Amino acid sequence: MIEITILKDVYRMTKKITQEYRDYVVKLVVEENRKVTELSYELGLGESSIHRWVKKYRDGKKQENGDVKYITPSELKKLEATYEKKLRDVEEENAILKKAMHIFAKNPQ
Repeated sequence: MIEITILKDVYRMTKKITQEYRDYVVKLVVEENRKVTELSYELGLGESSIHRWVKKYRDGKKQENGDVKYITPSELKKLEATYEKKLRDVEEENAILKKAMHIFAKNPQ
């Protein structure tokens, strides 16, 4: 019974760390190449917590970059042909609109 009480007291003493502070610590590790062991000692945080935050950050970055789609050279050629056709269509539309603009500018009603 005494052990349970002690564990409850220890649990209550845990720190509430804001997301902003976690982001700051992760930035120190990722961008400034600080060692997790040093930060753990300096900031009074657990190494496992810092490792977990960094892993979560890096996994999030992978998911953001995970939307990148790789295509084969033949698919690239098809896409290029499609975009070139769209570009020609838009250029043709612009030329028609320019001609129409000149006609209406000459003959105001």
